[in-house]
Amino acid sequence: MPHAEWPAAGRPRERLAARGAESLSDAELVALLLRTGAPGRSAAQLAQELLGRFGRVSHLLVAAPTEIATVPGVGAARAAQVAAVRELATRALAEQMQGRDSLASPAAVRAFLRLRLQHLGHEVFWAVFLDAQNRVLAAEELFRGTLTQTSVYPREVVKRALAHNAAGVILAHNHPSGVAEPSFQDQALTRSLAESLALVDVKVLDHFIVAPGASLSFAERGLL
Repeated sequence: MPHAEWPAAGRPRERLAARGAESLSDAELVALLLRTGAPGRSAAQLAQELLGRFGRVSHLLVAAPTEIATVPGVGAARAAQVAAVRELATRALAEQMQGRDSLASPAAVRAFLRLRLQHLGHEVFWAVFLDAQNRVLAAEELFRGTLTQTSVYPREVVKRALAHNAAGVILAHNHPSGVAEPSFQDQALTRSLAESLALVDVKVLDHFIVAPGASLSFAERGLL
């Protein structure tokens, strides 16, 4: 039903204003984002269908717009709204990473990398460059490959670290079609990068592998 037809006490918009967004369910928040329904279905029903299709909010937010648009009644415009929310969340996390110790509070870095990487259908390699106080200087995509392989050149990573005058770096890449577990090649690449960067006094602080719905930290696994 349209928002105006909800019982007054149960309208998500009114409850959000009175009690805050945290008082709403996942489906109600998605319904507010969609704003309107489709022929024969309310915004609330569309929201339930989206969550049913993708399983949870985190999966919905990182889904490709083309995939979201395939849900009947959603379409390209509403899929773009979801993508816009994801990008705003990603940018907010990028701002949170600035000016604070990323090792003392690593959640923002991890969440940023998950939002940025886990929805991609191709493999990419990122680096987050840090100063001597572990504050983020820059986060960049350095290499892009296919679903199964990315060519990562240590010399190029070293050049970018020097360009930013970085003291440390957090590496990240994604596994678009697999689980967040390091392969033998992943571990060998991490060692090679750590050795190359150590020559210019830049320390590899972590390496994240991001897969749909999951991520792994080399530091937490004891692989660094």
